[in-house]
Amino acid sequence: MAVKQISVFVENKTGQLAEFMEILAQNKIDMRAMSIAETRDFGILRIIVDDPERTAAVLKDAGCVFSIREVLAVAIPDEPGSLARILHILGENGIGLAYSYAFITRKASLAYVIVRTADDAKAEQVFAQHGIQMAAQEELYKL
Repeated sequence: MAVKQISVFVENKTGQLAEFMEILAQNKIDMRAMSIAETRDFGILRIIVDDPERTAAVLKDAGCVFSIREVLAVAIPDEPGSLARILHILGENGIGLAYSYAFITRKASLAYVIVRTADDAKAEQVFAQHGIQMAAQEELYKL
């Protein structure tokens, strides 16, 4: 059960991230999660939003360089050791992790981890075998 992540190329220059966030704010786009990986000259901003299709249209109109990729949103108990458990499961099943970032919700008992693996289909299957809950895009809209 994949969710859509938007990856945006952002110049590593003072104020660029604020300008991007203003685009989202002006268009009432609600972020659920964010991660940024940067180099000296640019950053890749990864976001999970309440409406990826509308966000893509807004970003296109604003001239942003972006891509949409499906990633897995894993629902885990918000307690010590939960992330370690899913990482061990991936490793034990030979599934490499490309990147990951996490976020908590207003639901007191859950946190979510976004994972991009070398084989998302296999990871999803393995998580299901271990009783690990995946979040659907619609579920993230409601957070």
